[in-house]
Amino acid sequence: MTTYAALLFFSLAGSMAIAQNGTARVDPQNQAGLQSDTSAITPEQRLGWILKSTLGPKNLTAGFFVSGLSTWHNEPPEYGPHWEGYGRRYGLRLTVGGTSNVIEAGLGSIWGEDPRYKRAEGQPVVRRVVHVFTSTFVTHNRDGDPMPAYARYIAVPGGNLASNLWRPDSQATVANAAVRTGLGFLSRIIGNAFSEFFPDLREHAFHRKSAGATPASW
Repeated sequence: MTTYAALLFFSLAGSMAIAQNGTARVDPQNQAGLQSDTSAITPEQRLGWILKSTLGPKNLTAGFFVSGLSTWHNEPPEYGPHWEGYGRRYGLRLTVGGTSNVIEAGLGSIWGEDPRYKRAEGQPVVRRVVHVFTSTFVTHNRDGDPMPAYARYIAVPGGNLASNLWRPDSQATVANAAVRTGLGFLSRIIGNAFSEFFPDLREHAFHRKSAGATPASW
């Protein structure tokens, strides 16, 4: 954990030092149907993205299920199938995700990548589903134009390889890191789908509840 703390500190310090505060505009016509964002991501927003992606409710909730499943299967076996092992697995997941997020935000600031997911609200469902998948591998630059998510290509495998420094021996291999990298991109697809469609489901449920409410009688 000491190694992780040092890595997290220096990566975060580097990301804030090299972050670019641009003012370029995205397409005002918003022809792709993406959420509008009138300026390039700022250093403060990069830091906010790191914190939200690592410690936000979506990621913390997912950790409950992932760590529970790993504890049930007793993977890694060094942690044991008990509450202490569950806690260690939960902490391990947070450290790996946090490391990858810091690397992605820090490196992306060099060439202006925006790591935030932008919804394709208002587009046909099929197009939105395609957008969920493509946004896993494509991001936007300071001008709002699409570009390959180079920093993410480095951050996901890099975070998993770095985590071998504090993982138990049964998982601290390059082969295991490769498998975790694939699962990391799969997790990003699932997260994108949640970000894309959950607001619609929540709004739909709210409207149904409001429509079903009856005025109070006096």
